Amino acid sequence: MTVATFAEAGPSEVLQPRIEPVPAPGPGEVLIKVAYAGVNRPDVIQRQGFYPPPPGASSIPGLEIAGQVVAIGSGVTSPLPGERVCALVSGGGYAQYCLAQADHCLPVPPALTMAEAAALPETLFTVWHNVFQRGMAREGETILVHGGTSGIGSMAAMLGKAFGITVIVTAGGAEKVAAALEIGAAHAIDYKAQDFVEEVARITAGKGVAMVLDMVAGDYVARNLKCLADDGRHVTIAVQGGVRAEINMAEIMRRRLVLTGSTLRPRPNAFKALLTREIAEQAWPLFAAGKLRPVMDRTYALADAAGAHARMESGEHIGKIVLET
Repeated sequence: MTVATFAEAGPSEVLQPRIEPVPAPGPGEVLIKVAYAGVNRPDVIQRQGFYPPPPGASSIPGLEIAGQVVAIGSGVTSPLPGERVCALVSGGGYAQYCLAQADHCLPVPPALTMAEAAALPETLFTVWHNVFQRGMAREGETILVHGGTSGIGSMAAMLGKAFGITVIVTAGGAEKVAAALEIGAAHAIDYKAQDFVEEVARITAGKGVAMVLDMVAGDYVARNLKCLADDGRHVTIAVQGGVRAEINMAEIMRRRLVLTGSTLRPRPNAFKALLTREIAEQAWPLFAAGKLRPVMDRTYALADAAGAHARMESGEHIGKIVLET
C-alpha cells in the first residue's frame, strides 16, 4: 500500500509517499480500506518531532479516517466487511489501508460524504470530551472558544449551538469572523483588531463565560481567566502559544475556577470505546440526520500530504483539510 510519512522530523516537505505492507487486524481490530484521511494539528506537531505516537501505535501520521471495512480480527462482530465507517485511530491514517479498533468506529450515514466522515472523528471526539465532559458545558451557558474557524473551533460552535449553548469564538480577520458566524458561533471576535477580554465582557454584560476552550496556552491563560465567570472552567487542549503560563492562584481560589485539559491520543482504548459509545448515542444522530456536517476546506491527494500540511501551517484554512487516498 502507499502511505505518506517521514523518515526524519522537519518541514512539510519531509512528508513523502512510501510503499509499506498492508497490516493485518489483530483481536478487536478491523482493517479499513481508506477513502479519505483527516489532517489535524497534532499531525503537524508529530512531523515537526514534538508529538511522538504512543507505544504500539503506527508511526505513520493520521488520526481519523473513513472507508470500507475489508477484514476483521478475532472477536469482532461489528462492523463487518463491506460496511462504511469512520474511525478515530492512534496513527496510520495517511495510508491506503489502516487498522482501527472496532469499538472506535462509527457508521457513515447516507447524509455524509466519505470526505466529510473522515473530517469528523478527531474534532468530534476532542470537542465532546473537552467541552461537554471535562468542561461540563450545559444548555443555557455561554462559552469562549479560540480558533473559531479551525476544525476544533467550527465543531465546538456547531455542537454548542445544537445543544443550546451560546458560543463566542475568536478568529483572525474579517473573513474568518464572517465564516465563524455562518458556521454557528453566536459572536465572533477578531483577535487581530479587538481585545477579546474586553469584547467578552461587553458581550456578556460583565458576567463572563462559563467555560473557555483554549488551544493557545502561554500568555493567553491569564487573559482567559479574566473572561471566566466565578466557578468557570478553563480547558486546555493545545499549547500553540507556549507551555508555560503565569497565573494568580489567589484568583483561582477566590473565584473557585477550575483549570483542566487533556490529550486524546494516548488515552486507553477502553476510554475511547466509552467515548465512541456516548457520541454514537448523543451526537451522531445529528450528523446522521443531516442536521450537522463538518466545515470542509480543501482536499489533497495522499501523495501531496506535504501540501496539506503547508496549508494548515499557513493558517489560511477554514474548516477541515482531508487527504484522498
